[in-house]
Amino acid sequence: MAEKRKITLKDIARDLKLSPSTVSRALNGYPSLSEETIQMVKEYAEKHHYTPNTMAVNFRKNRTSILGMIVPQIVHHFFSTTISGALETAKKHGYSILLAQSYDHLKDEILASQYLLGMGVDGLLISVSNETQEADHLQAFLEEGKPVVQFDKITDFLVGPKLVVDDFEGAYQAVAHLIKQGYRKIAHLSGRMEVKNANARFLGYKKALEDHGLTFNEAWVRPCFDISEQEGYDFTKSLMESPNPPDAIFCITDLVALGSMNYLKSSGYQIPTQVGLMGFSNWMLSEFTTPALSSVDQFGYTMGSKATEMLIELLKHQDLGENELVKLPTELVVRKSSVKD
Repeated sequence: MAEKRKITLKDIARDLKLSPSTVSRALNGYPSLSEETIQMVKEYAEKHHYTPNTMAVNFRKNRTSILGMIVPQIVHHFFSTTISGALETAKKHGYSILLAQSYDHLKDEILASQYLLGMGVDGLLISVSNETQEADHLQAFLEEGKPVVQFDKITDFLVGPKLVVDDFEGAYQAVAHLIKQGYRKIAHLSGRMEVKNANARFLGYKKALEDHGLTFNEAWVRPCFDISEQEGYDFTKSLMESPNPPDAIFCITDLVALGSMNYLKSSGYQIPTQVGLMGFSNWMLSEFTTPALSSVDQFGYTMGSKATEMLIELLKHQDLGENELVKLPTELVVRKSSVKD
């Protein structure tokens, strides 16, 4: 049996003996038309299950009402919350989001950006990969008049608005808390120093030590390459087996902290009595570990929502945006892993 053809705007115009432009205006409730005409067209459209051809409308308006979004890892808790914030905000403004992930590799980020640009998205939200040190693939959006808003992990190689949390202050407060709890030999499982948010957290860690009269020990800083649970486990092992082990560890993310916690517990260390532990990002899992993990909340949902608002505002004003850096506050979340009895 042949599939029933969808009714079109021209079909309605023919059957009601109106012009297509009049039918279009009636469906949009233009006040210049009589209420009788508007009502007649809407009732006919509803009776025959008319739905507008959104793609055709958007083509005529040179827009798709679709935003592109690239994140390093969709399943990463922080990024899943930023995605939720972006989706809800986009929907509220009549936009959809086409999502891609870079797996934290520049090659995949370039491919994802080319795909989204080819799909005709109106603009781009992106948290760049750890490998991103150039931005020609993102500049291509600007050259086509499509704004780009960077969030969380950013690069200075692209001019435009950037949204981050105050990584420096978040790290500073986390380490200051450990010091106030009586820890004096605080290690840092960091990220790559060329990554801006990782570098800011490292600087916050170092400044907190300095302001509280503690000596910075380079041997207690171990840069994670993959920011993984396994690295947390392995680097904690090497630190605790060293001649001068730390008595507390501040981790670049909660996932790294989870690996650190697994090593400490499996090796018989008492947390927090012997070793204090602090994460960053406040994953949902943090409050369910044993002991519950202290962390720094990045408010991922808020970041995703705010970044989307910024992008939509640029689209409204047909603007590519200035080289503006917006910082959102963090919040220290203290749990049992960092509080001595």
